[in-house]
Amino acid sequence: MAVARVNLRAVTSWVGIARLFAVVLSCVAFSLVASTGEYKSPYGTWCMFTWCFCFAVTLVVLVLELLELYPALPISWDDFTSAFSMLAALMVFTTSVVYPSTSIGSPCGSHCAQKAVATTASCLCFLAYALEVGLTRAKPGDISSFLSTVPGLLKVFEVYVACLIFSLLDSYASKAGLQWCVAVYSICFIVTFLIIIFTIGRCLAYIPCPLEKMLVGYNALAVVMYITATILWPLYSFKDTKRPNPCNSECAWNKALGVTFLTIFNLIAYLVDLVYSTRMVFIRTPS
Repeated sequence: MAVARVNLRAVTSWVGIARLFAVVLSCVAFSLVASTGEYKSPYGTWCMFTWCFCFAVTLVVLVLELLELYPALPISWDDFTSAFSMLAALMVFTTSVVYPSTSIGSPCGSHCAQKAVATTASCLCFLAYALEVGLTRAKPGDISSFLSTVPGLLKVFEVYVACLIFSLLDSYASKAGLQWCVAVYSICFIVTFLIIIFTIGRCLAYIPCPLEKMLVGYNALAVVMYITATILWPLYSFKDTKRPNPCNSECAWNKALGVTFLTIFNLIAYLVDLVYSTRMVFIRTPS
């Protein structure tokens, strides 16, 4: 049975200070937006969810580390905190872009001061999470916590970008090429997500095969699959199709363009992941 002991280093170290700033800034952001009452749109709801989710999870992390209760959890704590800080940085970054672009008009309508301060707090919150990611990232050669290494952090990025792609998918059932692209996004998302979950749950040791080489092989396959999606998605989405006028954020053409760029981002991520994974497995640093 775990015994609670106060560990002040959890809030006085640089990582702890970054987490404290993230808690305060996310709280400021969602409190100010809540005071305006203007967050009922899908984008506003997403922003509020992001700030509240990051606030709640970071606060729980701080409490568990402050009282030293996390060793009782049946998970890899370092992997969990590394994955969450990366996910939170990506979510808050997206929110910091989406909120002002969808909620602050030109000219600004109402509650301009609250919205501006909330946007500023969100941007600073992103910097706090980015600082945490930088402080907890594994040093070269250290693989004790996989999700704190560059390939591990890229896994979180790849899953998040795939979620953004899914949110933009509109009409793809009529063309086989687009269906293949959606299959690529889905397969890579599921496999990468399972790798993250198994790592946090300490289940990778039960896989009866050389795990490091399997990950290299999977990354190579994902790169090939994403290359095909990078070619086929714009080919089938924009062939004989012109951008309608007007075309707002809900326009299918704009969504298809967003999927195109996100596909390229994930292709680059999987390619970098492959390079780093290959170096970690096949190129050993002399001791």
